[in-house]
Amino acid sequence: MLRECVFCEIVSGELAADHVYEDDRTVAFMDINPATYGHLLVVPRTHATDVISAERQDWLAVADTARRMASWVTGGLKAHGVDLLQCNTDGTVGHQTVFHLHLHVLPRYEQDHLGAWWAQETTDPSEVTEAARQLVDFGRRAGRR
Repeated sequence: MLRECVFCEIVSGELAADHVYEDDRTVAFMDINPATYGHLLVVPRTHATDVISAERQDWLAVADTARRMASWVTGGLKAHGVDLLQCNTDGTVGHQTVFHLHLHVLPRYEQDHLGAWWAQETTDPSEVTEAARQLVDFGRRAGRR
């Protein structure tokens, strides 16, 4: 547990939250500032700042629990769909506000106010190819981690 991490405090029981599910690696609880009805968060029990620094097994457990929660919100809350959102930040652009890995499970409804997360725009195909080349090159240098 990291001192002064609100999600670590929720996981440990020091801070109250509306828990929905927990297992040996993850905890799912309701977001106190929900974007939609039933918006919840899935976190690993072990503190990790973000998806990049998390242990692989913790990330896989978070993903598995989020998949389960997606099923619960579509079945239990009759949501029409689900968005899964995981934010990381370099301090300016990722919109991560709590620095403990978490995955938002956002139930989607026909009349919710969220809309699409981005506008799909056509770009120069050479930019797509160049980005792919850079990623493949980095993966090779990094040993495909």
